[in-house]
Amino acid sequence: MINNNPIGVFDSGIGGTSIWSAIHDLLPNEKTIYLADSKNAPYGQKTKEEIVALSKKNVEFLLENNCKLIVVACNTATTNAILELRADYNIPFVGIEPAIKPAATNSQTQVIGILATKGTLNSELFNKTAEMFHNTKIIEQVGHGLVQLIEDGNLYSPEMTQLLESYLQPMIEANIDYLVLGCSHYPYLIPQIKKILPDHIKIIDSGEAVARQTKNLLRDKVGFSESTDHDPIFYVNSDPKVLESILEHKYPVIKKDF
Repeated sequence: MINNNPIGVFDSGIGGTSIWSAIHDLLPNEKTIYLADSKNAPYGQKTKEEIVALSKKNVEFLLENNCKLIVVACNTATTNAILELRADYNIPFVGIEPAIKPAATNSQTQVIGILATKGTLNSELFNKTAEMFHNTKIIEQVGHGLVQLIEDGNLYSPEMTQLLESYLQPMIEANIDYLVLGCSHYPYLIPQIKKILPDHIKIIDSGEAVARQTKNLLRDKVGFSESTDHDPIFYVNSDPKVLESILEHKYPVIKKDF
């Protein structure tokens, strides 16, 4: 089955590029369109209704660009809006939610930490997943301020270090052995997080799992591309400088209102 249309990826901002990168690495022959709704970031502090409306707006833009499959590269949008998206649009969606299962299944201490946005931790989908692992103590922490600092290009600021230490120290004291990153922005914080966590605590994010699920859907339902045009397209509706920087200036970024 051949389908040369692009894969669409959207996030509330630049964080979903961590998911895009995993998809691009696994499926280098697929054309991708990435949409950064940075003007409305972060989604984690918004109501469910606002998140659903913004997600639909992003989907409409990607459909206008003939995407064959859409990856919701945002934990908050997935946990709050993916059921509505699947109900309203006749296109396959791949979502991203905190990787509680591998952490809880492999934990030796039966204590794991989840660093995520308020919108994700308060969502029905997250709580249903967490309830499946009632024998594991889950330390939940809202990452207040982290997404905005990343969006502003302040990855290595003293304020970032201070916030991370305040969020992670209680988890260390609670004897976690896994930290689940429940926001697609947070993988960019792994170098700082590793400086704070003891070596035995493993960090899990969802990028590779999302890439594998994307590949499975292309194989089973959508079709792989045989086009020679593999160049990704990046759109952002705010200052493109931070997105250009996170992409290491390898690709052009188009500023566009949507």
